Order: sequence, then structure tokens, then C-alpha cells
Amino acid sequence: MLSSAISQIYDKLRLHFYMKVYSRFESREATLTTVESFSMEVIMDLGEPTVAQFAKVLNISSPNAAHRIKCMLQKGYLEKIRSESDAREYHLKPTEKYLKFKQINEDYLNLLMERCKERFSKEDYDKLNEMLTVINNELMPEIDVKDYKFFDKTE
Repeated sequence: MLSSAISQIYDKLRLHFYMKVYSRFESREATLTTVESFSMEVIMDLGEPTVAQFAKVLNISSPNAAHRIKCMLQKGYLEKIRSESDAREYHLKPTEKYLKFKQINEDYLNLLMERCKERFSKEDYDKLNEMLTVINNELMPEIDVKDYKFFDKTE
């Protein structure tokens, strides 16, 4: 069944990520908690939001959001950048340290895509890409990240 296959793929991606992260715990000085990891993923998807925007999207209080952000700042996974349009405002930006952390998952996804290219014909690979693009762009309207993007580096 397709839903089972998608669920199993998602589970394997998460499991691989967690295995890699846990295997590096001894050598890492300040590891993100589970909630901080989720928070960083949200910040990445939002595109450098303010603290208030981060809190609003997650439907959490501003003090709760400020506490989470303070912890991630102290661990060096996040930085605050003063807004060019409003000097009273700061945007949240993942640091190089976090981007290296996130790369664990990206590396595995790239390996998986290479395996798909080797295993499937070009036509099937292109069709898979087309179908996943449709799922992402059209069939998940409840989670349209563009609605929450606060900063897009391509603009």
C-alpha cells in the first residue's frame, strides 16, 4: 500500500538521521534537544523569521519562544541579525554549525537520489520527480511553506 510505503520511507529517513546524530554525541559539545531540533527546522523553513513570527507560526507564547531561542543562541546553532528595515527587530538565522548538523540528512537524501537514478530508468526517475513535486506543491495545501516564508534569499 502506498501510504505504508511513504510512512516507511519517512521512518527510515528519521531513523538514519537519529542514528547519525546520536553516534556523534560524544564529540559534540552542545547538542540540540529534540524540541530545539524541531525549532531549528521550523526556523529554516520560515526563512529567517523574527522571534514573534516564530512564536506565531508555532502558536506558542513569546516568552516560551524567547527561551527556546536563547538556548539555541547559547549553543551556537542560531544567531540574531538586526533587521535592515526596522532596527528594533531581529531575524533568526541558522549558523554554519547548524547547517553542518543539518547536512547529515542532506547527505543521506543525496545518496538515496543517486541510488534512485541508478535503479530506475530515466523516464521512471523523471516521473518520480514529477509526482513528488506535485505532492509537495499541490496535494499538501495545509502546509504551504510559502505562506510562512518571511525571508527568501532568492528575492
